[in-house]
Amino acid sequence: MTSRESASSEITPQVLLRAYACGIFPMAESADDPTLFWVEPELRGVIPLDGFRVASRLARSVRSDAFTVTVDTAFKAVIAGCAAPQPGRDDTWINKRIRDLYLGLHELGHCHSVEVWQNDELVGGLYGVSLGRAFFGESMFHRARDASKVALVHLVARLIAGGFALLDTQYVTEHLRSFGAVEIPRRRYTTLLDRAIKGSADFSKLPIDRPVSGARALDIIAGRA
Repeated sequence: MTSRESASSEITPQVLLRAYACGIFPMAESADDPTLFWVEPELRGVIPLDGFRVASRLARSVRSDAFTVTVDTAFKAVIAGCAAPQPGRDDTWINKRIRDLYLGLHELGHCHSVEVWQNDELVGGLYGVSLGRAFFGESMFHRARDASKVALVHLVARLIAGGFALLDTQYVTEHLRSFGAVEIPRRRYTTLLDRAIKGSADFSKLPIDRPVSGARALDIIAGRA
């Protein structure tokens, strides 16, 4: 379900948080379209944190620490990377209003980025919104093989360590399905969301000021740390 009328020009980061608490999120038709509309899918994508799957080849890549992974150090660059054209995707829904709103949420401590670096170059990452024990994944990008996947692995480890209960992916793609993403009906999603936002979690339970190793991230996901 979508609604253009409700996403007025007066939308603020605080309004955005209330929208997430109600199970809706904004999108734009394209990066050049200045208008926003609210979306509330009939089927919602989620990744059960206790069912997150990491393929053996990806686990080797994560454990090798071929990439350096940081958090909340380059938020603007990550959202810019997510908005940029990618192979097979010439345009995105991330317009200037989206960038400004989520930067506002970032400044309020409710929006986070995971950055993936290789030789001091940003080669991938993701960003999303945290509210209570829920994390709402917004977008990811990569410029090197496995970079966005490594970002997701580190995000999930951080969410597990921090006591999160819900990882919302909005929609399910084949890419996300390989990690264990599933679609659930709106009513079921609302139940999970209501429980999650009433609790509290700590996105900074793992260090924010220094990188976390791939081995530690995998151990957390496997329940060994």
